[in-house]
Amino acid sequence: MAPRDNGHVARMAKIDKPKGRGNPRMGWASDAMAEMVRRLDLKYISLTPGASYRGFHDSIVNFLGNENPKMLVCLHEEHAVAIAHGYAKVTETPMAVALHSNVGLMHAVMAIFNGWTDRKPMIIFGATGPVDANQRRPWIDWIHTSKDQASMIRQFIKWDDQPGSVPAALESILRANQITLTPPYGPVYVCLDAELQEKALSGPVTFPDHERYAPAPPSAPSPESVAEAANLLAKAKRPVILMGRMSRRQDDWNRRVQLAEATGAMVLTSTRSAAAFPTSHPQHVAPPSSRATDPIKQVIKAADVILNMDFVDVAGLFQQVFGKDKLKIKAKIIHCSPDSYIHNGWTMDHQALPLADVPIQTTPDALVKALLPAVRKKIKSKKSVANKFKLRVKKLGVPMKVAKGRKTMGLRDLALTVRDFCKGNKVSLIQLSLGWPGETCDLEGPLDYLGIDGGGGVGAGPGISVGAALALQGTGMLPLTVLGDGDFMMGCQALWTASHMEIPLLIVISNNRSYYNDEAHQERMAIARKRPVGNKWIGQRIDDPPIDLLAIAKAQGFEGEGPVSRAEDFAEALKRGEKVVRAGGRYVIETRIDPGYADDPIVYKPRSGS
Repeated sequence: MAPRDNGHVARMAKIDKPKGRGNPRMGWASDAMAEMVRRLDLKYISLTPGASYRGFHDSIVNFLGNENPKMLVCLHEEHAVAIAHGYAKVTETPMAVALHSNVGLMHAVMAIFNGWTDRKPMIIFGATGPVDANQRRPWIDWIHTSKDQASMIRQFIKWDDQPGSVPAALESILRANQITLTPPYGPVYVCLDAELQEKALSGPVTFPDHERYAPAPPSAPSPESVAEAANLLAKAKRPVILMGRMSRRQDDWNRRVQLAEATGAMVLTSTRSAAAFPTSHPQHVAPPSSRATDPIKQVIKAADVILNMDFVDVAGLFQQVFGKDKLKIKAKIIHCSPDSYIHNGWTMDHQALPLADVPIQTTPDALVKALLPAVRKKIKSKKSVANKFKLRVKKLGVPMKVAKGRKTMGLRDLALTVRDFCKGNKVSLIQLSLGWPGETCDLEGPLDYLGIDGGGGVGAGPGISVGAALALQGTGMLPLTVLGDGDFMMGCQALWTASHMEIPLLIVISNNRSYYNDEAHQERMAIARKRPVGNKWIGQRIDDPPIDLLAIAKAQGFEGEGPVSRAEDFAEALKRGEKVVRAGGRYVIETRIDPGYADDPIVYKPRSGS
């Protein structure tokens, strides 16, 4: 089926259009704040309404006309942030978010942490006060005012501010935009005093020229570092490139392929990060995975030079391959990442300290741009890199076809059916449920897969999926997300925003009727402590009574079907869902699958002493 936009974006612009605005003039402090947001071209603002920013809210509606930014009304603050997170996964640009006072911020904390650990830009507007106690209404303004409100999230945002005047607010918004868009990306927080928002302007407002406060491009790697890296790769007999956090730009994708081909390196990717390299390319030698599978271990053990391109938890990967003795790692490591610029002592999301014989603090794609011509100068003959790395990678020995005639599906059957559906079809896999087999991921472009939620917090998937689907409009890509039943249940109200804003989205619920990841942990505990494995399900199952997931989705305005238990029926359901979504609708398919993983997503080994 040919991809079509069907005017979804134009129709969405007419939703919640204010009437009777007359000829609005800039008369209030919050009008100036809203105008600054517009000048930065923040197209959307996701929010759950609240009185603490009622002035700012009024300005967006009655001064700006609810356009650029356009409000995306959400049923929970966590979903508002998750939608901005999903939008940034596609566009690599920030969406605005508005959170109501301290209580709204507390609701949103987990989603902010996800955006931080996934290194995605977003500008979050909070509100408090009035700061001046003499201006507070009895009771409600007092409980919704906090001193240093941002202290709740300061350890996992890049920057925050609480401006005290209109000029300060305009500068704060400019700085927020500049900081969130400076790699490594991350959320920023601007807290607006309720009293300041509602003050009348005493005269004309002078707006800074926002173009003169644009974020700087990624810093270029030093010529010395580029030369050293190029020399190592040119001389290497068994080079390996680990592709991690990379951009969604097609030109960057093309250069990565060219670099791999110029060096003859083997390429490895991870399901933790978005698509970074074509999985069908002969130099992509092992299926993407969140852990060190046997093929991945083979490749890394044999390498003499490893180019690490901001691979998430590369030290943990090496630990799975070599154990904790870092002296076993003989390969020279070129470590490219800007991530250490935002490491702190509160959150351990920076992971174990990675090896770096050649440390380069810039974005991976900035390095590729500089490194490609340098490598080509050193390796002039294509024959010199052809079959440079002659290593036979062990095949996984797993079925790559859906088992026919079965009355039930496992996760592998579900994944293989999704893979077959995606073949020859422009599909963006937004999220994949835990334990997804990487060998079923046929990724050929930068939007084919958007990576995990970042922080491992259950409930982010629906909101992230809605935000990504919003950003995918007009690309021709079918937005498809596969959510676990627990993830869906925690975030299901986010679907209402997609229905209200007419955002096309296809959702598959992989329902194993359990918090299965924790069943796996309880099994390991029981084995380690010589206790009954048969009790692992207690406190984990979501099946007595079974939840009518489809009814919940339909209550949010989605069409759908299910539960589907056979792979053949699921394949037909995907076709019906695609037809609805390509026409601008929203569709949910609930699948019932057997508990279990196709690819164990984490290391379950009990800790010493347990």
